[in-house]
Amino acid sequence: MEQNNEDNLAQVQHVVLVLSGKGGVGKSTITTELALALRHAGKKVGILDIDLCGPSIPRMLSVGRPDVHQCDLGWVPVYTDAEKSLALMSIGFLLDDPDDAVVWRGPKKTALIGQFVSDVAWGELDVLLVDTPPGTSDEHLAVLENLKKHKVDGAILVTTPQAVSTGDVRREITFCKKTGLRILGIVENMSGFACPHCSECTNIFSKGGGEDLAKLTGSVFLGSVPLDPLLSASIEEGKDFIQSFPHSPTFSAITSISHTLLNSLQAA
Repeated sequence: MEQNNEDNLAQVQHVVLVLSGKGGVGKSTITTELALALRHAGKKVGILDIDLCGPSIPRMLSVGRPDVHQCDLGWVPVYTDAEKSLALMSIGFLLDDPDDAVVWRGPKKTALIGQFVSDVAWGELDVLLVDTPPGTSDEHLAVLENLKKHKVDGAILVTTPQAVSTGDVRREITFCKKTGLRILGIVENMSGFACPHCSECTNIFSKGGGEDLAKLTGSVFLGSVPLDPLLSASIEEGKDFIQSFPHSPTFSAITSISHTLLNSLQAA
């Protein structure tokens, strides 16, 4: 279905990769929450989940393991709402058992990802967010090669405040520069702890690593997202956090980041 690549992405206005230098920094959580925030801003959003080792977004959006259907243009994404404003396609839908470890050599992974990127019939979307595996690897190159036949607006890099995590993000920045991928900005996740009782934010880890890294590399700092037990609980249950807890400091952080991202995409 390679010839349909143009058709499948032709009505997608903006394509944004979400990258992290290491696992465990909340990249998939940020992807999910950004998608929900953009939907609340009235946008039609898609998520392409190509994290072969941990396709967790279906659970976060409470879609389970649906049957994936095909049309003339390829796979039909799974819609999370009746209005079809949030579409999801996860590599987990295509694995025989998403709980099994994917023990594949590079060429098999890149072949699947190449086909996967090309063969989803997205229709009209304002923003397509691509949740990638941690690090920089063959999978990332396969995604870029296939998406660049259409266009990629750029990447959001997710880090936590500690120096270990920001050091890993430096490698992502180098990867972006070498591949000509525009950096749309850096998000510092788990930036402080938001008390569920009084909404006060306490710094558990260090603070400001993401902002310092953005200044150092000349990147845009999109904002900080606190560690929030309400967010964790709602994602475990597959609820829309933004609808459930509109007064949380995490809600305002995610909303602000989504607005900054939209402005940046529209200005490009």
